[in-house]
Order: sequence, then C-alpha cells, then structure tokens
Amino acid sequence: MKQFAFAIAVTLAAPAAWAAEKLPLSEISTYLNGLKTVQTTMTQINDDGSLSTGKLWLQRPGRMRFEYDPPDSAVVVAKGGTVIIHDPKSNQPPEQYPLSKTPLSIILARNVDLARAGMVVGHDFDGTSTIVSAQDPENPEYGRIDLLFTGDPVELRKWVVHDGAGSRTTVILGPLTKGNSLNQNLFIDGQPGVSSDR
Repeated sequence: MKQFAFAIAVTLAAPAAWAAEKLPLSEISTYLNGLKTVQTTMTQINDDGSLSTGKLWLQRPGRMRFEYDPPDSAVVVAKGGTVIIHDPKSNQPPEQYPLSKTPLSIILARNVDLARAGMVVGHDFDGTSTIVSAQDPENPEYGRIDLLFTGDPVELRKWVVHDGAGSRTTVILGPLTKGNSLNQNLFIDGQPGVSSDR
C-alpha cells in the first residue's frame, strides 16, 4: 500500500478565483501557516492511473487523516511523527513509516517556511495558477510535492507527490471547510469508521 503512504503529502483546497499572477513564496507560507484545521473530500489519481475517492482531515501541526471510500477502504493517519496505514484488504497489521521520510512533513511542520534554502526547487506560473515544488532540503531522496495554488484569495487546489521511488500521486480537493473543531478520535489509531461528527 505504498501509494497510500505517499498520498498524504498535503492537500488543502477550495474553489477560488483564478490567480492573475505568480504568488510570492512568502504569501504562500503565510497561507499554509494559517491553516489550523481542514476538512474536505478528495479525488486521488494513483500512479497506475486508477482513481480513489475519500475524505481528508488535517490539524496542524503534525496531524492528518485520509479515509478512502470502498472498495479501497484504507485509512491513513499521520500523528506523533508517524504515518500509519490501515488497509483492510491486505489482512496484515498496519504499516508504519516515519513522517519525516514523506513530503507530508513539509506541510505539517509547526512553521512552514518555503524560503528555507533548498526547500523550493520550482516556482512557476502557468497563466492561471502558481506551482510550487518543495522537498526536504536535507533529504531530497524522500521525494517532492508539487503544490498548485490559485489566488485572490490564495487557495491550494491540487497537489502531486513524487516519491523517492519515482511514483506519482495526484490529489484534487472538493469544497474546503477550515477552522472547525475536529473529533480527536480521528487521529488516535487510524481505525476505519470514525465519524467526524462524534
């Protein structure tokens, strides 16, 4: 279930007006640091071209939950410096990875600083959106995240994770809810079936 391990990089998107010009890194860093809690839906394009859908919850710093719809039915939780992957189809114990070895750690950091030397390896504008490619400057072998932002106001609409093995995973977000109090059971053990309303 490697695709799930690296499919949790970071995703905080909502409908927004198209950007008119390239957004500065300082403005993007401020936006990301201002995201404390996020709840949304997602569509994931896996490396093999297959599609997965599900829900995402994020609580900065350090916590995120991806809950995939059937037939995947996997749950991925980041907490306490660890990424935990529950895949009921595998009939195996949950897999665990250090959060620091995934590009997710860049966005879940207490302070996101895209101006840090070596972190941003690409900062482009395609005519409608700003694309920022970021990596851990101390461990570029862990892969990178391509983050696509629109402006006015700044919103992250999509991300692409390129893991260290060369796989590519794209996540596109639905309507975004920010600032709500989240059920902390979402981040306890990653078991399926935790309702966000409890």
